[in-house]
Amino acid sequence: METTQESHQSIVKAAWNKRPLIISGPCSAETEEQVLATAQRLANTGKVDILRAGIWKPRTKPGMFEGIGAKGLPWLQQAKKLTGLPTTVEVATGKQVEDALTFDVDVLWVGARTTVNPFSVQEVADALRGVDVPVLIKNPINPDLELWQGAVERVARAGIKEIGLIHRGFSSYGNTEFRNAPMWHLAIEMKRRMPGMPIINDPSHICGRRDILLATAQKAIDLDFDGLMIESHIDPDNAWSDAKQQITPERLAEMLNEIVWRREDVSSETFHMALDKLREQINHIDDELMQLISQRMHIAEKIGTYKKNNNVTILQANRWNEILDKAVKKADKLSLSEEFVTRYMDAIHMESINRQNKVMND
Repeated sequence: METTQESHQSIVKAAWNKRPLIISGPCSAETEEQVLATAQRLANTGKVDILRAGIWKPRTKPGMFEGIGAKGLPWLQQAKKLTGLPTTVEVATGKQVEDALTFDVDVLWVGARTTVNPFSVQEVADALRGVDVPVLIKNPINPDLELWQGAVERVARAGIKEIGLIHRGFSSYGNTEFRNAPMWHLAIEMKRRMPGMPIINDPSHICGRRDILLATAQKAIDLDFDGLMIESHIDPDNAWSDAKQQITPERLAEMLNEIVWRREDVSSETFHMALDKLREQINHIDDELMQLISQRMHIAEKIGTYKKNNNVTILQANRWNEILDKAVKKADKLSLSEEFVTRYMDAIHMESINRQNKVMND
């Protein structure tokens, strides 16, 4: 499928602005045959907007497959000619940026292991100066929004105008369900900080396995994400990297058909009137909650004064256990999850401790 340079640029622009934006392809480019076959089968689904493939793969330990390297870039270039699909790869160094652009890669993305290092991000940003190419930035491995936002700002200062975010989850101690805990509240906060900037969800790296891909992708769409990046391979079980999280192009098409695609708003006057009434109720309840929490903190400060005058420690473990157990027992009766109530009470407890600590040491 041959296209002129001008017409291909319009295809890239249309893909970048499409909602939902669907990016798919193998975790790693392995062979030319594998890349071309995957690209063709993805194109045949009619569901994919941009073709991805890992060329350089930053791995945790030496000896693991770290990507085929720059020799795979001509394969992607050929895949683009064959299918007309724009291409995207991950870059971590200035040299990788140069190599990718030499072989006409249309969209670049900065990976999680790069975002975590400002020096690496700056090297990539410097290589991008004077270049007109869209750039996606994955969240850092650790749950640090300042690093994520800092990476965006560095790339923006290099003159890149089209920047998007990729939410791929965060490394988290104690997480057992996901490969990388989604921590949806952090992605939501980045949406708040970067209004208008597209954010793509990467359920492949969040899940680490196929069986929960659909549910995770659906939640992302329910939360108004702008698209999905999902890894696809012609023979997932025998993939050279991340085999458990990849799916065939045909399964990808089935999954995208199963997703209920939400929209941010509708023009129905009845809908908006009903929503406005309910939101007004929430506003009143929120005001009451703030007043009650404020009263609770004033009482905590008085308790702190009594503890100070009697040289009693701030933390009373038995008392806290009693409060938490009581709250958890009430949670189910009030249709509240134990997880939510525990997080809420922990936040209340820490603020009470901070208030009492200030009284103790004022």
